[in-house]
Amino acid sequence: MAQKKSLDINITLNSLGIKAINLGTSTGLNSFGSGENISSYSPVDGKLIGKVSSTTAADYDKVLSQASKAFKDWRKKPAPLRGEIVRQYGEKLRKYKQPLGELVSYEMGKSLQEGLGEVQEMIDICDFAVGLSRQLHGLTMHSERPGHRMYEQYHPLGVVGIISAFNFPVAVWCWNTALAWISGDVCVWKPSEKAPICGIACQNIWNEVAKENNLPEGISCLINGDYKVGELMTADNRIPLVSATGSTRMGRIVGQKVAARFGKSLLELGGNNSIIISPEADLEITIIGALFGAVGTCGQRCTSTRRLIIHESKYAEVTQKLSSAYKQLKIGNPLDENNHVGPLIDKQAVEMYLNAIEKAKKEGGNVLVEGGVLKGDGYESGCYVKPVIIEAENHFEIVQDETFAPILYVMKYKDLDEAIELQNNVKQGLSSAIMTNNLREAEAFLSASGSDCGIANVNIGTSGAEIGGAFGGEKETGGGRESGSDAWKIYMRRQTNTINYTDKLPLAQGIKFDL
Repeated sequence: MAQKKSLDINITLNSLGIKAINLGTSTGLNSFGSGENISSYSPVDGKLIGKVSSTTAADYDKVLSQASKAFKDWRKKPAPLRGEIVRQYGEKLRKYKQPLGELVSYEMGKSLQEGLGEVQEMIDICDFAVGLSRQLHGLTMHSERPGHRMYEQYHPLGVVGIISAFNFPVAVWCWNTALAWISGDVCVWKPSEKAPICGIACQNIWNEVAKENNLPEGISCLINGDYKVGELMTADNRIPLVSATGSTRMGRIVGQKVAARFGKSLLELGGNNSIIISPEADLEITIIGALFGAVGTCGQRCTSTRRLIIHESKYAEVTQKLSSAYKQLKIGNPLDENNHVGPLIDKQAVEMYLNAIEKAKKEGGNVLVEGGVLKGDGYESGCYVKPVIIEAENHFEIVQDETFAPILYVMKYKDLDEAIELQNNVKQGLSSAIMTNNLREAEAFLSASGSDCGIANVNIGTSGAEIGGAFGGEKETGGGRESGSDAWKIYMRRQTNTINYTDKLPLAQGIKFDL
């Protein structure tokens, strides 16, 4: 593929059915609500992409009414036919992969390859969901009563509310939506207010599929706004399931509010992910895995590598090799495929990055690779920063927290038990990895007394996941699971059925009730 150093954002928006604007003007997108405008500025160059009207309480109520009405029709469509609709959506994504990937890269700031990869994740989950649409199985069991049959089956829940984060502005929505759709649910999505135009693009693509299949409005709905719009969803009894991706602080609020009304929540929250580097690690793949894990998406993945736990015999060599690799990183416009690292999402993220470095120093951390904000030609947005490596102790307060930035903490260990204890001794439990060619070490890391994370890898990094495996974590990561395996079950309600095909009415447990 030819290297792409810039794009005409108007062409990209037009190809996605979004009205083009003149960057820097006050005109923009005003068709998804009647509230105040949300301005989307690119972290790549600081320019205005467009403005989206936020959703008011009255707008929201109309959307939920439409979604609830659409559910009554959608749930009647056989699951394989719902799968066919999802297949068509996947085909549209193949058609629009390039412009949608470009928009993701430009609005969020991740590299173009990562932007295209995110759209590929959407395509993959659609393919996965199509297969599942013919496998939404229950089970049959034997009844203790003669002439009775028992079985379990699953039914659609209803309206699924989805709250997504800026770092994966389209893929995480699709993880949820593709499975919810084939389950018979309809979806209401609040994308991040930091990347709202990506949401509009996905909705426009859906609108094409809906029109071609004469589907009712409301199967896929989009609302825009800040946390106040999210609060409408968490408090709404019409939404039996809220799937929320974001910070632990946000998840704690969502989980409590949804539980208070006896709703269900699917939470994908923070990570504080580590790689254990064994004396028997292949250092060539180790350095690559650690490097991408720490600096990919400018450290703004929930699976980003935050900590390296290195055996004392390899510590000097690993830190030296990694420091040398950091010095070769190219930081700049993510649409230029010569660059490895793009910008942070906004100025607030830059401030958090700087504060975290200062806090690590005050707690006793030793900076091995210096950071800082890049300025000058090509860095006008003010959101480009240098990835940092800091020697630290696992118990440091700043190490215990998740900073959404390219800050990597390194520390030593003596034996594997100590390494696993360090790995587990944080509040989050999303992703983890060990680099080793020792089978015993690998199996110990994957055992019940090993990693306590939802994801545990051997000889690959912490960052990234395949659609076929359930994605999620434990502890303050929230316990949710999305994407693969049997994750579809959370989007459905479980029902036990008993059929009596005799002319008698025996009761369970041998109870007698004769008149």
